[in-house]
Amino acid sequence: MGTSVVSGIGTGLVISTGSNTYIRTILSKLGKVQPPDAFDKGVQFISYTLICIMLVAVPVLILSTYLVSKNLSESIIFGICVAVVLTPQMLPLIVNTNLARGAVAMARNRCIVKSISAIQHMGAMDILCIDKTGTLTMDRFIMVHHLDIWGFPSETVLKFAFLNSYFKTALKGPVDDAILAHTYTNGYRFHASAWRKLDEFPFDFTRRRISVVIEAIDMDVRYVVTKGAFEEVLGVSAYMECANGRVITSTLTIDERLRLLQMSEEMNNDGLVVLAVAIRKIPKATDMLLLKNTSIESDMTFLGLISFFDPPKDSAKYALYQLAERGISPKILTGDSLSLTIKVCKEVGIATTHTTTGADLDVLDETEFHATVNRATIFARLTPTQKLHVVQSLQKHGNHVVGFLGDGINDSLALDAANVGISVDSGANIAKKSADIILLEKDLNVLVFGVEHGRLTYGNTMKYIKLSLVANFSSAMSLLVVTICMQIEPLSPRQLLTQNFIYSLGQIAIPWDKMGDGYTKTPQIWSWKELPIFMLWNGSICSIFDISMFIFVRLYYGVGNVASSFFKTAWFVESLVMQTLIIHMIRTTKISFLQDMSAWPVSVSTLIVIAVAVVIPYTLLGQMMGLTQLPVSYFGFLLVLFVGYFSFGQVAKRIYIKVHGRWL
Repeated sequence: MGTSVVSGIGTGLVISTGSNTYIRTILSKLGKVQPPDAFDKGVQFISYTLICIMLVAVPVLILSTYLVSKNLSESIIFGICVAVVLTPQMLPLIVNTNLARGAVAMARNRCIVKSISAIQHMGAMDILCIDKTGTLTMDRFIMVHHLDIWGFPSETVLKFAFLNSYFKTALKGPVDDAILAHTYTNGYRFHASAWRKLDEFPFDFTRRRISVVIEAIDMDVRYVVTKGAFEEVLGVSAYMECANGRVITSTLTIDERLRLLQMSEEMNNDGLVVLAVAIRKIPKATDMLLLKNTSIESDMTFLGLISFFDPPKDSAKYALYQLAERGISPKILTGDSLSLTIKVCKEVGIATTHTTTGADLDVLDETEFHATVNRATIFARLTPTQKLHVVQSLQKHGNHVVGFLGDGINDSLALDAANVGISVDSGANIAKKSADIILLEKDLNVLVFGVEHGRLTYGNTMKYIKLSLVANFSSAMSLLVVTICMQIEPLSPRQLLTQNFIYSLGQIAIPWDKMGDGYTKTPQIWSWKELPIFMLWNGSICSIFDISMFIFVRLYYGVGNVASSFFKTAWFVESLVMQTLIIHMIRTTKISFLQDMSAWPVSVSTLIVIAVAVVIPYTLLGQMMGLTQLPVSYFGFLLVLFVGYFSFGQVAKRIYIKVHGRWL
């Protein structure tokens, strides 16, 4: 329920339940169904497009064949076969094989993919939101200073910081480890056994501090010891303690507060994490329940500050450069101070021109908020909800595909909302539950590898999707033209289904194809709106060459052969080879076979399908299907036909790229 209990007994006061609790506000926003992204919309469009083609082509083909054969049952069977052929049966297999191969490859690089669709989203990702601690830095804190209010070393400050970390039980982290390690290794003896903990007020992302209530076993004294973010602790302090140990009871003046803030700012500018320590002395006779009902973290005495160095990762700068080379812009979303974040970002090469804080974002109206989010690269002092709003603004108003890398409870909302949520194996359970990808190493170089695989996956998926649209559209167009104009059945149902089966098997190798040089250097965001133009442009070209084969057979071999098994065999071979070769036209922007060869699995698959198409008419299976042997002259014509198709298609490809700016 969001509360950490280790041992002992206590009295609980219920102030809210169920959906009214704070923890529920976070959990209620997790796991909600995300709206369809560009990939989902594209798959839906393909389905609707092919359904529309079926609704138009199938009834026309059934009617046309019935007018010729006068056999309604055969005409309906032929129409059903056409509908089956127009269905991209291999789409689920190709897409999932693509994604599975990417998941396996990333697993080899110590990256566990929980949702395989996230791989495709990584290929489209153009903004990566990152938490500073542990990502840009080592997340291994080293204690540097323990200073009083005047900047002198203070054992009192270290003593109470040590007691706070020693008795703290909830969410212990690297800061507490650093305090304890510094105390023990430098020979300090603060005798924690002489103290007893009475209560604890855990850290949260609004207060940004942790307090423990302790009492001395052999003295009549109790303390509330508070450690946390400098500004928040200073804000609840009313007094300060001088270097000589004398407590000044006067209220902290504005000048003193500004001086202390300036001291903290200077240390942040040096790359140090700064926390404040304050105490409140309370009599032993004080009723703890009554004290809780007021405000236990108030009127405190400010002791001083403690600072830590969290060194930047050596690999972070190069990894960020690699991501930038691939068109991914980093944005830092952190709860740390702005000056410290700027210092770290400068060391790893992130632009610090445009920055903002959570407090600044809260006072902006909606328009200014979205403009600031789109412009800024560093967001400091953010709450979990503010991180969520930043991610949502980038998605909805910036039209970006957003990745988020975080490992804490405060990152869970943003992880869940991002297109790609990325956490680490050492992260909080709720963060790992919300993430799509788990890194076994908190290293940005793993993400560079993942981005490349995501874009490779996207490219191979788009090859099959566009291939399906072009091949199915051209087949439907060619069948309609021949059936309507010549009043004949181009292929029998058995031949049509056999051709489709062989063609589909040949496409299994597509996930093993490679992409051209430079393809993985830019984000691949799918715009489904371009698919109709792509289908019409390239499908029409294929249909022209299909119909050219029909014209050649009619003129060269004679009209009488058009309606015979000879024509069906010629159509069977030409159509199967054409559909198989389309992938080589679509897979690259370069000249197929000359400037860019496909990967060997695709090339071997193509050769096997072409060989089967050529040989099958000469086999017993071909005779059973009603196919007949073809003369050598016909294959000479096919060679000329396909050379013409690739030559004309290459010109059409260049025109399309020049007009629309992209191919796949």
